[in-house]
Amino acid sequence: MSQQLKYAVFGSGSWATAIVKMLCENLDEVGWYMRSVYTKEHLLKEQHNPSYLSSVEFHLEQLKLSNDIDEMANYADVLIFVIPSAFIHDELEKLTIDITSKTVVSAVKGILPETGKLLGEHFHDNYNIPFENIGVIAGPCHAEEVALERLSYLTISSADQVKAQQIADVLSSNYIKTKISDDIIGTEYAVMLKNIYAIAAGIAHGLGYGDNFQSVLMSNAIREMKRFIKKMHKMKRNINNSAYLGDLLVTGYSTFSRNRMFGNMIGKGYTVKSAQMEMSMVAEGYYATKSAHLLNKKNKKKTRLPIIEAVYAVLYEGKNADKVFKKLTDKLD
Repeated sequence: MSQQLKYAVFGSGSWATAIVKMLCENLDEVGWYMRSVYTKEHLLKEQHNPSYLSSVEFHLEQLKLSNDIDEMANYADVLIFVIPSAFIHDELEKLTIDITSKTVVSAVKGILPETGKLLGEHFHDNYNIPFENIGVIAGPCHAEEVALERLSYLTISSADQVKAQQIADVLSSNYIKTKISDDIIGTEYAVMLKNIYAIAAGIAHGLGYGDNFQSVLMSNAIREMKRFIKKMHKMKRNINNSAYLGDLLVTGYSTFSRNRMFGNMIGKGYTVKSAQMEMSMVAEGYYATKSAHLLNKKNKKKTRLPIIEAVYAVLYEGKNADKVFKKLTDKLD
């Protein structure tokens, strides 16, 4: 049944490119929306994305490319959004057709800065998408390892387990293993939070902290993540599952992690602006840090979030990373 549905990916970064590659393993045609006319023309000529995962070659007969978001939203039954959270609000402003009947899937690793909402909440509140028609794609899975076809794992979350399984089936292959979950809110928050902790790991590395401290940092991070998610959406979940702990570990430790790379530069003395200019990819954790800070600030009874607050102090309050992390070491156990 899932193979009869039409799928489209919105975004042209590394994760979007990886998801298109996964879908092409199972589908005869995959829709792909990208803002850049240059990227589209390059793909049509050279069969690969010029800026991200350029080693991945596509069969053009499998791709339906468009720079028109309405055209692509009209074409597909399942819309997978992979546009960075800092830019997706503006892109969605271009969407004028009714998508109420569509299944919307978030592979966005952050909260919309303009609203402080998860993407699923945004689609429910602003586009009248029923919660059972909303899904989330979570890792642990790096786009670069998908390009290399190294064994990777995905968790697909949805209130509708049939839909979750359909999406999982079209993403599965001999190098992609999938599982499903009904914790749509928890997994979407986890996808956001792990990027903040990866920045913290990067800052610590840049400051010269070793593996011993990093292990303590990650141990505290998963407990902090559990407190945050429980405060936002209380339900029974195992925080040690791969969608939470696994994704946190790969993002915190991997050399492929852009958020860890961003944090590492901050720890080495780069300013936020200079680090952002140096990177060709968006570090979602930068925007997620502010969103998580503000969400916690809104709560009458604030959750204890020492790592998030330390990262916020460095990135948004301009405080000295060395001094902030020295204080943080006393708050961890």
